[in-house]
Amino acid sequence: MNGTASKKKELSKRGEKPSAYRRVVTGNVKGKSVVQSDEPLPAYEFDSVPGYEHTLIWVNPATPDLSKEQKFDRYPDSVVPGPGGTSLHIVTLPPDSVFADPSFDAHAAQKEALVRLRGLADHFEKEDPGMHKTNTVDYSVVYDGEIWLELDDGETLHLRRGDVVVQNGTRHAWRNKGAKPVTMLFFLNGARA
Repeated sequence: MNGTASKKKELSKRGEKPSAYRRVVTGNVKGKSVVQSDEPLPAYEFDSVPGYEHTLIWVNPATPDLSKEQKFDRYPDSVVPGPGGTSLHIVTLPPDSVFADPSFDAHAAQKEALVRLRGLADHFEKEDPGMHKTNTVDYSVVYDGEIWLELDDGETLHLRRGDVVVQNGTRHAWRNKGAKPVTMLFFLNGARA
């Protein structure tokens, strides 16, 4: 050691809420890495779909320029990145029984999703709710629970905690046929079609 006392910044501790903490590390003027921000990110809880939560961790709409400071200081026009861009999401999906309940208002859910999931919700099919396709390569990780991935030919894959799906711009839907919510991590990589 060089005899100087090192300064350690105590980072926030995780509790029940929020669903995530975002810690952004960047370079400062002198070229040293520093913590730019350390903040809790509460999950957005959909009013129209009980148990449906979405946390947008970060989005780069296009290929980032690392010679400039990276910031994410406003909600984006689209949560789906363009070619070279990325976005990272934590999503909790309720059981399908929530959508089958007679009190479920599909119109209200669609309206809310079009605001919260800009650029993604408009890809959801009206004829087959939940089915969608985007120009992205998605890394989808089951963080907690279990879920079924439905492909456009009707085939389903049963996934459990720790399972990863690489989705190459294909049509699909996530179906929670279980009795408990499932939490997933989605990393979207913008691609050309």
